Amino acid sequence: METLSDLRLGVAGTPEFAVPALERLHEAQAVVAVLTQPDRRAGRGQALKVSPVKRRALELGLPVHQPPTLKTPEARDLLAGLELDLLVVAAYGLILPPDILKIPRLGCINIHASLLPRWRGAAPIQRALLAGDASTGVTIMRMEAGLDTGPMLASRATPIGASDTGQSLQAVLARLGADLMVATLPALMSGSLEEQPQPDQGVTYAAKIGKAEARIDWAQDALQIWRQVRAFNPWPVAETRYQGQQLRIWEAEPAPESAPGATASTGSLEVPGAVPGTVVGAGASGIDVACRSGVLRVRRLQLAGRKPLVAGDFLAGQRLVGARFD
Repeated sequence: METLSDLRLGVAGTPEFAVPALERLHEAQAVVAVLTQPDRRAGRGQALKVSPVKRRALELGLPVHQPPTLKTPEARDLLAGLELDLLVVAAYGLILPPDILKIPRLGCINIHASLLPRWRGAAPIQRALLAGDASTGVTIMRMEAGLDTGPMLASRATPIGASDTGQSLQAVLARLGADLMVATLPALMSGSLEEQPQPDQGVTYAAKIGKAEARIDWAQDALQIWRQVRAFNPWPVAETRYQGQQLRIWEAEPAPESAPGATASTGSLEVPGAVPGTVVGAGASGIDVACRSGVLRVRRLQLAGRKPLVAGDFLAGQRLVGARFD
């Protein structure tokens, strides 16, 4: 009977999300090749930066391939030459054309960070947080030509906690996806796995995140801005402007509701009637900012060119109550 270690597996991934799957499959002694995106120039010095998957693969002594695209004859020859039984894909970032999908003996399987068909696309984790979803999960799916439309092999759900951010939720789902992939492979190998078509109802699309989405509109509800802060941590980080400077908001929460006419937690201005973006309270517990509805309590923030600070340290030597974020 064929075992996991008998497989010739390829792993295609680029960001940190794919690293746990790479590690778990390597532990099974099944990985013979790793595909990741080419090194990119980043930062002020424009130095070449390797992907988290490449870095870990090299540490594990695995061969790494970095084709700029999989749409060329050269890429097809590369994949064919690897003689893979299966290609496991996790946030690779390159399109796999139909002819590539057919090369591995058992096809190409994707670890997707949502409970399909909800949040097909590039940014399922951030979109789930922005939408206020109570739960999410991972789906193991067979890849086909459509965008995350292939049949489902397995799925596993997990709740989204009130303190979850894009970073923390990614870490949870990465581990969940790696565990589920390893648990799913034996049935896939034996041919006993029943593949389920995705339902037509409940389809949503998780469009790629753009930096422009990080700008806070204080005319929104505090609840929605709180979701934005969580979704965009660690990138692109929710931001506003203060005295003409960029001000990044790393951590926040909706402030407890005050009774009508009551003052904000530590400030001197009454919340009712406050213009959205106005600081209505400031102290060690946070900086309270009026929104269209409710108050957002900012707990950790960062001025451009400075390091992130908790609210109490940020307030040292300055008075913010009455100031305006825009």
